[in-house]
Amino acid sequence: MDNNDIYTEIKNLAPQIAYFSMEIGLRVDLPTYSGGLGVLAGDTIKAAADHELAYVAVTLLYREGYFQQHLEDNGQQVEQPVKWNPTDLLIELDQITVTVEIGTKQVALRPWLYVVEGCDGGQVPVFFLDSDLPENGPEERKLTAQLYGGDQRNRLSQEIILGIGGLRLLSALEIRNIVNFHLNEGHAALLTLELLKRYRRNIEETWDPNQVWNYERVRKQCVFTTHTPVPAGHDRFDYHLVEELLGAYIPIDVLKRFAGPNDLNLTTLALNLSRHTNAVSKCHRDVSALMFPGYDIKAVTNGVHSASWTNAEFQELFDRYLPGWRRDNFLLRNAMMIPDEEIFSAHQSAKQRLFDYINKKTSVKLDPKILTIGFARRATPYKRATLLFSDPKRLRHITEHYGPLQLVLAGKAHPHDEPGKKLIRDIFSTREKLSDLIKIVYLENYDMELGKLITGGVDLWLNTPTRPLEASGTSGMKAAHNGVPNFSILDGWWIEGWIENKTGWAIGPLPTGPLVDEASNQLDANDLYEKLEKDIIPTYYHNRPTWVEIMRQAISFNASFFNTYRMLMEYYMNIYSFDPTTRVKIKTQKQ
Repeated sequence: MDNNDIYTEIKNLAPQIAYFSMEIGLRVDLPTYSGGLGVLAGDTIKAAADHELAYVAVTLLYREGYFQQHLEDNGQQVEQPVKWNPTDLLIELDQITVTVEIGTKQVALRPWLYVVEGCDGGQVPVFFLDSDLPENGPEERKLTAQLYGGDQRNRLSQEIILGIGGLRLLSALEIRNIVNFHLNEGHAALLTLELLKRYRRNIEETWDPNQVWNYERVRKQCVFTTHTPVPAGHDRFDYHLVEELLGAYIPIDVLKRFAGPNDLNLTTLALNLSRHTNAVSKCHRDVSALMFPGYDIKAVTNGVHSASWTNAEFQELFDRYLPGWRRDNFLLRNAMMIPDEEIFSAHQSAKQRLFDYINKKTSVKLDPKILTIGFARRATPYKRATLLFSDPKRLRHITEHYGPLQLVLAGKAHPHDEPGKKLIRDIFSTREKLSDLIKIVYLENYDMELGKLITGGVDLWLNTPTRPLEASGTSGMKAAHNGVPNFSILDGWWIEGWIENKTGWAIGPLPTGPLVDEASNQLDANDLYEKLEKDIIPTYYHNRPTWVEIMRQAISFNASFFNTYRMLMEYYMNIYSFDPTTRVKIKTQKQ
């Protein structure tokens, strides 16, 4: 099929939800994501395809990806460029070019297409905008090179490309019947400015300067998901830079009206120009309401794409006992009928696959009979990756008197996050001090493929964020899909999924009061050690039926609910405006 045929089929699509995200993680060899935000976006799109929902998605093409992580012997992180060729996976729509104004430059953009195929043949087109075109100058060609790379100027330029360029792309493709523009985080908020310009009235229509900008029409079309409970995580730009890059596009006084008087706050812009705003867990909703008083913020707790994050062993189990689970994830609640020995056997097989990978990559041989704890997420201080090691003597005492442990960890630090890099070095240092008693493995280059291997292969999933800074967290949901219980701080989704001694165990109190300080760090560590001593280790080694029952209940109670099937149902019922429509398939060979 040539591109002309693809253009024709795209024009015949009837998407009503346009999903804009700075990063989208669809597969490990398509490095257009860095972590949880991108993987959540990819899982959402996959679920939309599974259920033949009227979706289209827009993001950027990062030819240099995020980065490959190499760890030296002392744990020092070294970043290496990602090598990949877009033509291996994507279709270049070379007859379509859109432009955006960034300062005094006209920047040309070309889309690449990837079609996500659902389990029953549904499809969602994903467009990747690329500025690496011969029409652009050297500086402009690099604007979409790297995810979250560069300075404030580069970041704002990327967000102009995503929001304004993405909206112009949909118009160029003649996709005109969008009911809702879904802004996945504030990075996409500048699309509201393009809508403001599109719907701008002539002064003769209103004779009222305050009514020229038809913001109510914009608000009617936009919905916004905020993911960040940390003020520093919300993009803000000095108006001097904004005026330089966007001043000719829209009056600064209009921007200040919607985006804040002191600087351009993309979250404030999205809040003011969206009909609905949702946080990504009930706890995050409460935190966001305190951060942004006066706004009505709802909660749609995140989920994960069940078929993507269930390992092969449990997929085979679910296919036999829960047919249809890939499309209807609620069927996972019937995991209660799966026999103990089959659950345990499936897990042991997944565990051995993880250990084989570890042996190949590190030459460390882990023992499949030993309780193995997993911890894998972005390496940054608030995740508290070293909480487990805060009292090495007590950790030694636990393993000597209650039962042996071994640990599997992974995670990248942002290239500019020196405290995050130090965390990794500290773990490597602790590993050496405990090496005579506890095997600790830190795997490099954490990505979607490794994440699936770890969440399905360990016996217990550990999560220790600073309360209440875990907006949602999804790695524990992935673990639950593979029968792995959670052992986590009560924050994000785990407050909703936690049933003590049934789906896993809590660490510390509910997230009330101020952020965790040094004293409460110690309280959390003490609770972590006590649960290991009194509940977790004795159950694992001396009461297998109870342990397997907890595994089963993690699937039945947690996996059946914390998935993108349920999440999208909530969006369609409570957030989106939607009219059923007939879909047309795009026939392409590059999948």
